[in-house]
Amino acid sequence: MKPPPFQYHDPKTVAEAVNLLGTLDNAKLLAGGQSLMPMLNFRFVLPDHVIDLNRIAELSYIREKDGALEIGAMTRQRDLEFSDLVKAKCPLLWEGLQHTGHRQTRNRGTIGGSLCHLDPSAEQVTVCAAHDATVSVAGPNGTREIAFADFPAGYLTPAIELNEIVTAVRIPLWPVGHKAAFIEFARRHGDFAIVSAAALLMIEGGKITRASVTLGGVAVAPVRASEVEAAITGQAPSSELFAKACESCRGIDALADIHASSEYRQHLAAVLSRRALEKAAGLADNAPWNGKH
Repeated sequence: MKPPPFQYHDPKTVAEAVNLLGTLDNAKLLAGGQSLMPMLNFRFVLPDHVIDLNRIAELSYIREKDGALEIGAMTRQRDLEFSDLVKAKCPLLWEGLQHTGHRQTRNRGTIGGSLCHLDPSAEQVTVCAAHDATVSVAGPNGTREIAFADFPAGYLTPAIELNEIVTAVRIPLWPVGHKAAFIEFARRHGDFAIVSAAALLMIEGGKITRASVTLGGVAVAPVRASEVEAAITGQAPSSELFAKACESCRGIDALADIHASSEYRQHLAAVLSRRALEKAAGLADNAPWNGKH
C-alpha cells in the first residue's frame, strides 16, 4: 500500500508549525510516523497536507526541573530508553519503554506522537497517567497545560484543539527510594498490550505511605485503580493484601474486541495489578528496579 497524495511541509519552529496547522485545511502532523504512516498506507486517514515536526529542534529534550522530568514532544523513545536521567529518576517510564514496540520503532517513535495517538494500550500513555503528568500544548492563542487525567477526550482522542500542537510532557517525580514496576500481557513481545499494569510505591517504616496503580489497555483510556490505592495505603505490603485489594479491578468497565473479551480483560486487570504491586514491593522473583541493574 502507498499513502494518498498530499502536500508536504517541514517547519523549523513551533510558531511556524502552529501557523501552518491553523491555515491549511485537512492537515495532519507527522512526528515519529509509527502510527500515522500505517494509517496513511491503509487509507484510514486522507490528509491534504502533512506537517512534519522533525526539523523543530526545540521539541527534543530531556531535563529535570523543579521536581519533574520535562520531555520535549519530539524526543525519541530510544533516547528516553538510553537516558541515565530517565533510568535513575523515572524508572517506571524506563520499564515501560522495554515493552514499547521494537528497536526500529523506538528509533523513530516519539513520546509526543504516542500521547497524541492515545492508544489505551500504549506504555507511555499508561506511565503518564500513573505519574499524574501534565501535557503542554501550543496554539494560535499561546500555550496551555492539560492535566493528564483530563487529556483523553475519548478513544484515540486527546483533548486538544485541531489547531494545537503538543510540545512537551511534564512528569512529576516520586521521591528517591520509591519502587516502580511495569508489566503487561501481550500476544507477542512488542505488540500493544492486551492489558498492562503500572505500580508506584513508597514504603516507609514497613508500611505503604503512597501508592499509584494504573491499568492500560483495559478501557478506552488508562484507568487509575483508586480503590486499590486506598486499600493498600497505610498497610504493610504482602501478597495477600495485594490480591484482596486488586479484586476490585474486576469491576472495571472493560473493552471487548477481537483480542479479548471484557471479562478476560477484567481478569487480567486483577492479576496484573497484583503482580505489578508484588514486583514493586520486592515480593516477586522479578524484583523492582533499584538503580543498580
